[in-house]
Amino acid sequence: MLWSVITLAAYLAALWLYRRSGHHLLCLPVLTGTALVLAALALAGSGYPVYAEATRVLRWLTGPAIIALAVPLYRQAALLRRLAAPLLVALAAGCLVSVLGTLLLCGLMGTPMAFALSLAPKAATMPMAMLAAERAGGVPAVAAMAVVATGVLGTWLAGPLLRWLRVDEGPQGEVVSSFTLGLVAHAIGVARVLQTHPGSVAFAALAMGLNGIATALVLALLSRWL
Repeated sequence: MLWSVITLAAYLAALWLYRRSGHHLLCLPVLTGTALVLAALALAGSGYPVYAEATRVLRWLTGPAIIALAVPLYRQAALLRRLAAPLLVALAAGCLVSVLGTLLLCGLMGTPMAFALSLAPKAATMPMAMLAAERAGGVPAVAAMAVVATGVLGTWLAGPLLRWLRVDEGPQGEVVSSFTLGLVAHAIGVARVLQTHPGSVAFAALAMGLNGIATALVLALLSRWL
């Protein structure tokens, strides 16, 4: 139970810092909380396998947390049905650009295929990304790091980009912003939407879930030809 308690304490400390900073993106709990846990592991001289085994209960709880996102989806069901066509087009475009763009860039740089396949599902939520990478021949640990980096950078860059494109204004802009954050920054993006546009969190949750499924399918198909 010790590492679970330390993890929860690190999260609470990171959340306090995030709120005190005025929700500054550089103080996202996923960054500061992870840094605190890594520091504790380094001080204790413990490796990740020990930590992973000791925090199995916390990892299990991520399942019910994701399932709970079905509640806002149900509440926005009518609006989601009306916008089904443009949302599916945006999903397909975002998923294909993310996966194919990563593999193309890695190919141009001469990156080993196993590493490229690990990076390709970076925009999917972590459980899906790790499993998709492993089944495609990648390294789950590398996929996990890519997911965290993508979530942080996606949340950090999406806001300024959407403002520059002037697509974040008004109720429709909230829908676009929320769906975009869920699509490119998975759970971290959904958490950001909960703070900025709580009424549109259903769109972020939908984008995160569908993109995870789409990314896994696309990567599985591509891995057969690579």
